[in-house]
Amino acid sequence: MNPGWAAWTAFCVFVLAMLLVDLFGFHRTSHSISIREAAAWSVVWVTLALGFAVVVLVWGGAHAAGEYLAGYVIEKSLSVDNLFMFAVIFSHFAVPPAYQHRVLFVGIFGALVFRAAFIAGGAALLNQFHFMAYVFGAFLLVTGVKLARRRDAEPDLEANRALRLLRRVVPMTTGYRGTRLFVRSADPGAPSAGASLGVVRERGGWLATPMLAVLVAIEATDLVFAVDSIPAVFAVTRDPFLAFTSNAFAILGLRALYFLLAGVIARFTHLKTALALILVFVGAKMLVGGVYEVPVWASLAVIALILGGAAALSRTTEL
Repeated sequence: MNPGWAAWTAFCVFVLAMLLVDLFGFHRTSHSISIREAAAWSVVWVTLALGFAVVVLVWGGAHAAGEYLAGYVIEKSLSVDNLFMFAVIFSHFAVPPAYQHRVLFVGIFGALVFRAAFIAGGAALLNQFHFMAYVFGAFLLVTGVKLARRRDAEPDLEANRALRLLRRVVPMTTGYRGTRLFVRSADPGAPSAGASLGVVRERGGWLATPMLAVLVAIEATDLVFAVDSIPAVFAVTRDPFLAFTSNAFAILGLRALYFLLAGVIARFTHLKTALALILVFVGAKMLVGGVYEVPVWASLAVIALILGGAAALSRTTEL
């Protein structure tokens, strides 16, 4: 495919319009997301993603559509691991359910920006230096092995450098103020995270709320996952447009998927093993790309087999 600026602009406008409809049309006021509402939005996002696959099929042919779908499935699979981190972050910071959708909205908007920058950089590197395909492949192999080894390790938010820096330099309120990230201080003597570090505030000064720390944790987590997912999507397509659109649709549906699966995500006991196998597979695919090009349909079949096997084993373990 060779989309021009018109296609890029149209897609970005479409994504922005859908985000605005989601935020101001259906989630204007903060409220707890029900399973029914999350299921409805999940269907909407999956339908839009598959509908775009039809557009790619008509516009670019079966091969391009296959690459888009493979990128979408890989990113969707890897993004599911984000759901664990979302749950850990919300639990760690005791985020009220009514506020979770708004912070995920802001976080996912940032994730789209990160993905666009990473895809642009990755595409430039691959076009300029062919050997980068082998670097990406080796990186994915190593990452997959590491993930398999620490699949049972609990995430440690206290080790997050971005959070530690934020707490060190930014004075913060002791409680949430709705979904606001900053509030004006009314009492200079009120305790805050910054006060114990010698930060001096004057009456009327601005304070961060814990919601800012939550957002930083969400963005830092997604930045880490993007480092894995972008090389993975380049294993199935070198087209920046297909890479970005597949990533965008997978990420846009992530919020609804979180609220749909939040109560049962812990039951997928073999998910991390499956994700490790997917990373190893796509890494190996990149490494052998110069000798043998694995067909797109084969990539989709392998990924589906890995995910289906993990789901079946998790179900068996639960029983």
